[in-house]
Amino acid sequence: MSLVGVVSDSHDHMENIRRAVRVFEEAGCGLVVHAGDVISPFALKAFLEGRFELAAVYGNNDGERAGLARLLPGICEGPLAVETPGGKRVLVAHERWRLPEDGGGADLMVFGHTHEAGLEELGGVLVLNPGEACGYLTGRATVALWDDKTGEARIIEL
Repeated sequence: MSLVGVVSDSHDHMENIRRAVRVFEEAGCGLVVHAGDVISPFALKAFLEGRFELAAVYGNNDGERAGLARLLPGICEGPLAVETPGGKRVLVAHERWRLPEDGGGADLMVFGHTHEAGLEELGGVLVLNPGEACGYLTGRATVALWDDKTGEARIIEL
């Protein structure tokens, strides 16, 4: 089993960031993708302390972009293409409209921004929104795990 951690909209909620990191480490994730709105460099540091590779895109509320880029040079506007340890292709963006309608050759497409967790299929590609790690808008703090061998994903409550 090769699990990929998926998170978005953590919005500096340090307690939930630590919970998310713990979920990803306990699941044995080799890769975690963050679909934006980490917000501050200190919050990003907490993710970078995890025992996994981290890939991330900017969200619309990430104001201190230079500080985030110093810590994670690969962070970008998105979509960002990432290869999983199992050799699958993941496209990550903050807003859904940034992802290609044809799937872009991805095995998984990830977005955030809406703070609403959800899964859908688009032309044979799984499209995943892990919801909000912060829990501020919906009252549900969630992340997701995706198995890049089976293609199955599940939403995890923090």
